[in-house]
Amino acid sequence: GPCAIPRHRRSPVGQMVKSMISARTRDAVSTAAYDRLVDRYGEPAALARATAAEVARTIGDVTFADAKAVHLVAALRRIASTGDGFALSRLAGLSLGDALTWLERLPGVARKVSASTLNASTLRRPVMIVDTHVLRVLQRLGFAQRAADYRAASEAVTAAMPSWTGDDFLGFHIALKRLGQTLCRWDTPDCVACPLATDCPVGRRRLSA
Repeated sequence: GPCAIPRHRRSPVGQMVKSMISARTRDAVSTAAYDRLVDRYGEPAALARATAAEVARTIGDVTFADAKAVHLVAALRRIASTGDGFALSRLAGLSLGDALTWLERLPGVARKVSASTLNASTLRRPVMIVDTHVLRVLQRLGFAQRAADYRAASEAVTAAMPSWTGDDFLGFHIALKRLGQTLCRWDTPDCVACPLATDCPVGRRRLSA
């Protein structure tokens, strides 16, 4: 279905790269840009040796391509300097909190990217990925506070579902993101069509108005 989990998961470093270039960019655009990076550079080591300007040209149609390219090259060079290789196998052995912290020390990596690297990759770690759409839905549902950021909302959902698997969290992320893109839009939410309207303070208020 539309909320199905992708059959083919990327490696942790591949998922990190994809997530870093996808912010505020449509999925089709960021996926095509990711595919161009793979076609051009093949391996993370080659991408780490590239100049930010070259990378920016390769991903040129994503939003903020120049800044993303600078962060991407810097993050991959930092990983290279650890001497552990690009498999990021250390992340499987760390606690969830330590793995998130390790990733968030990399340039340009905040909670959305770190959670995506751990959850949507072959690691399948149980942590909630929160992007712009998911955060808006969680805020309107009253699950995340109005002032909550990606980190706070991710931690709240992750803590609330201690028995969920990584696949459970990814499926929930995909479903809420789709809801945010289609019905729970930022400008005019379509509460009449929303399956969560009766559980949602905003939906109940709008439907009773």
